[in-house]
Amino acid sequence: MASNRRSGGKGTPATVSATRAGIPFTLHPYEADPEADSYGEAAADALGVPHDRLFKTLVAEVDGDLTVAVVPVSSTLDLKALAAAAGGKRAAMADPAQAERVTGYVRGGISPLGQRKRLPTVVDSSASGFPTIYVSAGRRGLQIELAPADLVRLTGAATAGIARG
Repeated sequence: MASNRRSGGKGTPATVSATRAGIPFTLHPYEADPEADSYGEAAADALGVPHDRLFKTLVAEVDGDLTVAVVPVSSTLDLKALAAAAGGKRAAMADPAQAERVTGYVRGGISPLGQRKRLPTVVDSSASGFPTIYVSAGRRGLQIELAPADLVRLTGAATAGIARG
């Protein structure tokens, strides 16, 4: 994996965050399909990456507090498991407009890295089964590949079995 490569310009908040932390990563640009039913699956297909190795970033409310969940695009988020992992009782998906406003990213490009407001984060434990995983680099059409341990460290995430399917 190449270290700290960018795709021109000053980067996204996610790539800037990873660069500042000094973690190795590789950027993978691809042609984003704005009509895709699933941005994550479309990204995995465009990059030729298995769906269980590319992770989507979802924003949920756990007992009223926004929380980030990072799960494989091949799975769905288990809201009960997320609530338990976050130390809460009840979880529901956040309003998409609120998720965009708080993270500073648009739907389909929300990254767990470099968010406008750092939110509690839970990464599905399946991530640790890979040497590297892919997550959004902060915009549609750009994924960042990094070690799961670096993602967990950089976001201050907990890891738990929060994916279903």
